Amino acid sequence: MKKFVAVLSAAAMMTSLAACGSTADTANTAASSAETSASAAESTADTAAADSYKVAIVQQLDHASLDEIRVAIEKELDAKAAEKGITIEYKDFNGQNDATTLNQIGTEVVADGYDAIIPIATLAAQCMTTAAESTKTPVIYAAISDPAAADLTDIDYVTGTSDALNTQSIMDMMFAVQPDIQTVGLLYSNSEANSTTPIAEAKAYLDAKGIAYVEKTGNTNDEIMTAASSMVGQVDAVFTPTDNVVMAAAAAVSETLTKGGIPFYTGADSFVTAGAFATCGVNYTELGTYTADMALDILETGVVPAYHVMDGGIITVNTETAAALGIDYSAFNDLAGQVVEVTTAE
Repeated sequence: MKKFVAVLSAAAMMTSLAACGSTADTANTAASSAETSASAAESTADTAAADSYKVAIVQQLDHASLDEIRVAIEKELDAKAAEKGITIEYKDFNGQNDATTLNQIGTEVVADGYDAIIPIATLAAQCMTTAAESTKTPVIYAAISDPAAADLTDIDYVTGTSDALNTQSIMDMMFAVQPDIQTVGLLYSNSEANSTTPIAEAKAYLDAKGIAYVEKTGNTNDEIMTAASSMVGQVDAVFTPTDNVVMAAAAAVSETLTKGGIPFYTGADSFVTAGAFATCGVNYTELGTYTADMALDILETGVVPAYHVMDGGIITVNTETAAALGIDYSAFNDLAGQVVEVTTAE
C-alpha cells in the first residue's frame, strides 16, 4: 500500500512539473511572438518612413536660370518617385533675394522636420546651411559658382552642384569674334558671391593682354540698368558672370546693350535666351537633374559626398542678337564641342 501511495505521489509530481513546463513554454512562446510582432511593426514603420520623404526647395529669387533649375529638380524628383515606387513630397519656397526672408524660411523648414533642403543659389544655400546646423538636415545646394568662397565646403551635412565658370573661355570667345576690342565692360553686383572669382579672373586675363576695362556695379534692378546704360559708348563688349542680381534684369540690360551696338557675354544660357549675345557654360536643366539625384541618394544612403562641378563647354548664341549686332560667330565652332543657337524668349 505504501508503495502504491508513493507511486501515486510521484506521478502527481510529474504531472505538476509537466504542467509548469507547459505553462512556461506557452509564456515563452507568447513573449517570443509578441517580440516578433513588435519587431515586424518596427520594421514596417521603418520601411514606411524610408518610402516617404519631405524635401524643401528654397529658391533665392525669381529669374530664368533659377526657375529652370527648380523645374528640373521637381521633374526629376517626380520621375524618381514613380520609378522607385516611393513618395517624395516637396514644397517650394522663395526668398525674394532677402536674407531675413531666407532665414525665416530656414527656421520654418527645420521646425517642420523636412528630410532634406535644396537651396538654389548662394545666399539661399548659406542661410539654409546656418538653419540646419543644429539638426544636421542634409543641405544639397544647386548652382554655387564657388562653394569655397561662399564658405560651403568642409561641412558634413552640406554638398551640392557647382556651375563654376570658365572665365578664360568666355574671354577667348570675345577676342575670337572681336579681335580689335580696346575696352571691356565688367557688369556685376558687388554683393553677389558668384561674381567675385570670375571678375577677378577677367581682370587678370585683360591685364595680361593689355586691354582696358571699366567696372560698373549695382545691387538693385535700377542700379544695374543705370550701370549698363552708362557703358554705352565707353566699351566694345560687356562681361557678366553668373550674377543673380544682373540676371534679374537681363532682358532690359541685353536690350540696352544691343541697341548700343555692344555684345553682351554672360555666364549662363538663361541670359542668352533673355537677349544677351553669348555664353560658354553649363546646362541648367542638367544641373537641376543632377542635384535632385544627389538629394535622393543622400536620403536613401545617409552618405553626403563632396560637391560636384558640372561639365561646361557649351557655347550658346542668340542668333537674333548676333544678327542685330552684325557679328559672324562661326569662330565659336573651333572653341567648343557644341554650339547651341537660341532666340530671345517671349
